[in-house]
Formats: sequence, C-alpha cells, structure tokens
Amino acid sequence: MAKTSNLNIRIDPATKEAAEKLFSNFGITITDAVNIFLHQSLLTGGLPFPVKMPEPNSVTLAAMKETEDMIKNKIPSSSQSVDDFFKEMELDEKR
Repeated sequence: MAKTSNLNIRIDPATKEAAEKLFSNFGITITDAVNIFLHQSLLTGGLPFPVKMPEPNSVTLAAMKETEDMIKNKIPSSSQSVDDFFKEMELDEKR
C-alpha cells in the first residue's frame, strides 16, 4: 500500500452529509472524491472546472432593473406594506 498523508478540512455538517450521500451513489467516499479532485487539478494545472460568478436569469435581471428604476424614481414604487406583499405572494402561489 502506498504511503498516505492526512488532510484535515473544516466543512459544515449539512454539506458533509449531502456530499456523503451524493458520492455514495457513485460508490466512493469523500476521501475518494477529494483525491479525484486533487488529481484532476494537477492534470489540468488548476481547478478542474471554471470558477465564475453565476449569471442571473432573465426574470431576476428584470426584477433588478425594476428595483434600480424604483430607487432612481423612474417608476413609482408601491406603498404596499411588507405584510401585504407577502399575503399577495401567498395568493399568487395558490393560483
């Protein structure tokens, strides 16, 4: 058996549990997955996947634009209370 070194990492328990469940579907452990990640990093000379900020979808972009327009007083904002807003959202979800 090859010599090994220990690598200690800290991760929140929910993420660890979810990763264990995911990797068990592939028949591997978290240790196996970390080894695969490290070997792929060495093979590619960096992270084995692109690292970038996620791009919002069109609905989110429209909501962001609407909010910016409200802040700049380009369009009137609602005088609706927060409670009324959430009540309206609940009604929309039930439809």
